[in-house]
Amino acid sequence: MALLIREDEVKQVLTMQSAVEAVEQAMKEHALGLAVNIPRERTRIQKGALHILQGAVESCGVFGYKAYTSTREGIRFLVYLYNSRRGNLEAVIEADYLGMVRTGAAGGVAARWLSRENSKTVGMFGAGWQAHGQLEALCCVRNIRTARVFARNVEKLEAFCKSRSEKLGIEVIPCPSAREAVSGADIIVTITTASRPLFSHEWVEKGVHINAAGSNALIRAELDEKTLQKADIVAVDAKDVAQRECGDLLPLVEKGRIHWGRVFELGEIIAGRAPGRTRDEQITIFESQGMAIQDLAVGARVLQAAREKGLGIEIPIGA
Repeated sequence: MALLIREDEVKQVLTMQSAVEAVEQAMKEHALGLAVNIPRERTRIQKGALHILQGAVESCGVFGYKAYTSTREGIRFLVYLYNSRRGNLEAVIEADYLGMVRTGAAGGVAARWLSRENSKTVGMFGAGWQAHGQLEALCCVRNIRTARVFARNVEKLEAFCKSRSEKLGIEVIPCPSAREAVSGADIIVTITTASRPLFSHEWVEKGVHINAAGSNALIRAELDEKTLQKADIVAVDAKDVAQRECGDLLPLVEKGRIHWGRVFELGEIIAGRAPGRTRDEQITIFESQGMAIQDLAVGARVLQAAREKGLGIEIPIGA
């Protein structure tokens, strides 16, 4: 029988370190042709939308999809895992927390492969739900000591900084300006719904790595054009996803100021099929839109851990 795993149970078994490992392996396998990822499809109606990402990760023995709805009442996430050999439904997982951790993990993987190994300082834009995972993942892959955070909602910003300082054991400081957040940062993270660039290319110093995780539609933009143009390496989750959704990159491609040939998939870098950082002074950027295989790989680990701990509710379907 399939297992229904609720949000509180996901939180009991899923760690960021495990998610980083799962996402890294899935992206490498995708580059090697061992995993299948289908770009997100959206069904829109006047009052909401249904979003579906699907794929397969052979090493985990699963294929399946993540489905989520967005309406004025909020967003609801579910991951469906099927046994890739038998075809039976293995699990239905509530995936709000899983998705936040997975999104952060992708940024952590990018930082592991593209940021300087001695990176210690983070400049972050955004203090919402998704920002929690972004910062925690960076702490998993680098010896982060300080994070400077800029966000429009001062109350939310202060609460975020306090909670992250306590949980991660690092100094997390609210910043009064965007420039102060960027100045001296080894890694910059943008995790917002901004429609205009968050900072100027003139503030971007040599050697910085940028994780841009919020620009997943044409109406969204977090980085200005010159920041992308001055980067030595621009990486994405998957080109076919970025070619549909990346609001930072698509206008530059349309104007002929950047070509998809100089954009690499992160999995290609992990697999050694594309160049990563080779010099400390290089500027690197990871544009993150998300992939089904990331959710599936993390979901497979959640399922295994839930079974080991006797968690979840058996549901008599999909045998």
